[in-house]
Amino acid sequence: MVSKVAGALVRAMLVILVIATPSLMIPGVGADTTQIVALVALFAAALTFFEYASTYPGLIEFRDAPPFNRIRYVSLLMTVLLLSIVAISRAEPTTLTRFIEVLGDSVARSIDVPYSPVRLLVLMLPADADPQHVNMVRTAAGLSYMISLMTLGYFVVILRTIGWPNSIGGFNVWVNLPTFDPTAGGDVVERLRRDAWFNVALGFVLPFVIPALVKLVSTGFAPVTLVSPQTMIWTVTAWAFLPASLFMRGIAMGRIATMIEQQRALNNQAEQEGFAAA
Repeated sequence: MVSKVAGALVRAMLVILVIATPSLMIPGVGADTTQIVALVALFAAALTFFEYASTYPGLIEFRDAPPFNRIRYVSLLMTVLLLSIVAISRAEPTTLTRFIEVLGDSVARSIDVPYSPVRLLVLMLPADADPQHVNMVRTAAGLSYMISLMTLGYFVVILRTIGWPNSIGGFNVWVNLPTFDPTAGGDVVERLRRDAWFNVALGFVLPFVIPALVKLVSTGFAPVTLVSPQTMIWTVTAWAFLPASLFMRGIAMGRIATMIEQQRALNNQAEQEGFAAA
């Protein structure tokens, strides 16, 4: 029990770290912004603590199936950290900030082709936006997109090399998929596969749909400029991180469906051998 509470406390502190990183790195953050960030960080930390300290599942999926959430956390932290470096690169240029900026700019320009997600994100900005600001948003988009692709690649490697989630022992569907009801009706394997394909499809289209929706909504209101560094960081992070998370969730649910199907085949084979022996 003590180790579970300690682990939950460490996770809560890590959540505070990732939410507070932009405010800690970007100079000149106002008092109101600091208070809002602190409130959001405390709420997210409390949710994480009670989720991991509790015996019963709540909202967080794959709670007892590492390293799924650890991969997502590292991906989120790296995205927020690198985008924060990009945001301060012009105000406080250093060798590190210039290197990150050049790296992101190279990646962004290589994938900034017509109808690409990066191009659509840049087109979301107003037509009269400052060219330097457009380049910064493009650089941030390139970095975040690169991290999301690396995250997916690493997760697939983990699936192949360690056989996740078989490597962690028994997989408890109730604990790791609290929002999925196995008794809701229909075959569990078919429902898992249907949800898996839905998540993969949604993760694929979101990078294209999000900029279009923001552009459409902003036509009747003030245009989205992403001039505020914190707004730019969290908008671009969400644009890249959410689709990658949906991809990972879809791949994981497909993997679980395959495991259940294989276990059923083994049970049926054992029953048939038992009948034959009798």
